[in-house]
Amino acid sequence: MSNIRPVSDLRNNFSEISKLVHETKEPVFLTKNGYGDMVVMSMDAYEDGLFKSEVFYKLKEAELEAKSVKERISHEVIFSELRRRTTGEKQDGI
Repeated sequence: MSNIRPVSDLRNNFSEISKLVHETKEPVFLTKNGYGDMVVMSMDAYEDGLFKSEVFYKLKEAELEAKSVKERISHEVIFSELRRRTTGEKQDGI
């Protein structure tokens, strides 16, 4: 559930808001004159949101590429190549 508070609470109840965003991992929405003004969240929640955004962006990018390319490579081939690269094995012709 959204936690909405007046921006003055940031000054008057900073410790309480800090504790709330860290414990719940949810943002607190701050209003000014009855309108949304700011969002306060913990660094962990912010970084988690950034990570999820990056993953979503990369998945969308891959999805668009998959639609434009007819060639498909099986996961067996991909993982075999990854194993070869990480172990440093040489393969004939490569």
